[in-house]
Amino acid sequence: MTPEEESDALLDALARGEPPGCGDPAARLLAVLLEDVTGLAELAELAELGQRRSSVSMTPST
Repeated sequence: MTPEEESDALLDALARGEPPGCGDPAARLLAVLLEDVTGLAELAELAELGQRRSSVSMTPST
């Protein structure tokens, strides 16, 4: 496998959420960063949902 093919395989695995199968520090760092970004996106979605709910509950009924 060429270095380019190895890089592509690593990035494909990370995109699928699979941990890197090698001991390469850069690959481990990419995996951790991907987890952080994914977690932040999920938190933002939850915060948005919570804000919508709180806005609705604070609206006075007429």
